[in-house]
Amino acid sequence: MTLAALTSTRPFKPGTTGWTARDLEDPAIEREWFKGGYEIVEGVLTTMPPAYFAGGNAAANLIFVLKAHSKEHKLRWRFAAEADIVINELRVPRADAVMLTPKDAKKQDEAARALAPSDPKRLRILIPPTLVIESISPGHELHDRRTKKGWYAKFGVANYWIVDAYQKTLDCFRLEATDFVLDAKGKGDQILKKVAFAGVVIPLRDIWEG
Repeated sequence: MTLAALTSTRPFKPGTTGWTARDLEDPAIEREWFKGGYEIVEGVLTTMPPAYFAGGNAAANLIFVLKAHSKEHKLRWRFAAEADIVINELRVPRADAVMLTPKDAKKQDEAARALAPSDPKRLRILIPPTLVIESISPGHELHDRRTKKGWYAKFGVANYWIVDAYQKTLDCFRLEATDFVLDAKGKGDQILKKVAFAGVVIPLRDIWEG
């Protein structure tokens, strides 16, 4: 029996177990996946926390600041919001934002070609991005600050930023060996200058009020 036949008979219901990244190759499962915000957490199909305007706005403004820096310095950084990342077969989080450098993009294309899909551009993120951004949802802080942080570190994500529009904080972590260390932290109207990316300056007021 094929994998598609097996997965297509399973109820697509949050809380059910036995899910893997390969299940998402089934078109029927993928259609259900895209209808809502889902993640696979240790093999369990899980719904994402609700997205509120303030958090989404802060993440979007942060991306805008980074894109402006990239354009000014001709860095060719690429960004995507609500991107699925295949950490391993049992862990598929959906990041609020992902940034790929040209080197990352090349690795992603190589990983996609290795799987020989019909359309490599439709694949989820398969390699550790240079930057992952998560925007805190009230009541779900531990998922971003503990669970995902641990996953991304083990996966080899170079930088992990947590933006909290409600507390007006931005925590910037960089990977050292197999764990994240705090690279920069700001709150309120502060201006962050010493972060891992070359020369980037982040006026936090623009993140909350932009």
